[in-house]
Amino acid sequence: MSWILRFHGVGNAFAVELGSAMATIERDGRPWLTIDCGGDGLTACLAHYGVAPDAWFITHTHLDHIAGFERLFFGSFFDPARRGRIRLYVPVNVVPLLHKRVAEYPNVLAEGGANFWDGFQLIPVGDHFWHDGVRLETFATRHHWPETSYGLRLRGSAVWTGDTRPIPEALAAMANEGELVAHDCALHGNPSHSGIDDLEREYPRELLERCWLYHYASAADGDALAARGYRVARPGDALTLSEPTALRADLSFLSAGATEAAVASS
Repeated sequence: MSWILRFHGVGNAFAVELGSAMATIERDGRPWLTIDCGGDGLTACLAHYGVAPDAWFITHTHLDHIAGFERLFFGSFFDPARRGRIRLYVPVNVVPLLHKRVAEYPNVLAEGGANFWDGFQLIPVGDHFWHDGVRLETFATRHHWPETSYGLRLRGSAVWTGDTRPIPEALAAMANEGELVAHDCALHGNPSHSGIDDLEREYPRELLERCWLYHYASAADGDALAARGYRVARPGDALTLSEPTALRADLSFLSAGATEAAVASS
C-alpha cells in the first residue's frame, strides 16, 4: 500500500502564483483525504483528479483556506450520486465559524429549497476521528486566535500543521514517530505565521530535518528558504509517506452479510 502527500498550493494569501496552501493525502494513487479548500488550491485539485475528492479536513476558516467551498457545494449538490456524500471533517470549534463564513447566505440556491449542508456530510470532530477505518488526530495550533485553527496527524506518516506560529510543545507529542511534517513557514514571520528564524529558535534540528515548508510569500522566498538548507514544497509536489502506524478499525462487520447476521441474531 502506498501513501503520498500531494501539494495543490503552497503560498500565503497573497502569493496567488503559488496557489492557496492545500494538499491531499493519497492512498494507492487515489485521493484519500484533502486538507482545506482554498480557491486556487481547489482549481489545482480538480485539474489533477478530474473530480472533487470524497473526503476533506478543514483546518480553519481564513478565506485562502475555504474560498473554494461554493464551487464544492454546487459540484456536490447538483450531482445526485454525490449529494450529501462528500465528507467534511471539521474540528468542533471551527464548525460555527465555517457556518458563518460559507453557509449563512439566505438562499444558497436562488430558487430556494436547499440548505448549504445538504451538499455534504458534515462530521464535527474532537481530538481524533476515524476515516476509512484509519484513526487520525487533531491538535490546536497558534494562529490568529485560540482554538480557531487546527493541525492534523496521520500517526507514523505525516503531520500537517496548518497555519501556525511555532508549536514545539504540540509537535513533541504529535510528531514523535518520525512523521514527515508539513509546516507553515515564510522567510519572515509575523504574529500569525512562522518565519524560518522562529523555527530555528524553537525546534530541534532533528525535527527541522523532517519539515517540508509551505505557506511562504513568493517563489523567490521559497528559493531563499531552500538556499538555507531546508526542504521547500512546491505546487504539485508529491511526497512519499511512510505507512501509517495509526490503529485501524476492522470494519468487516459493516458488510451486508455481517449486518444481516447481526440482525438475525438479535
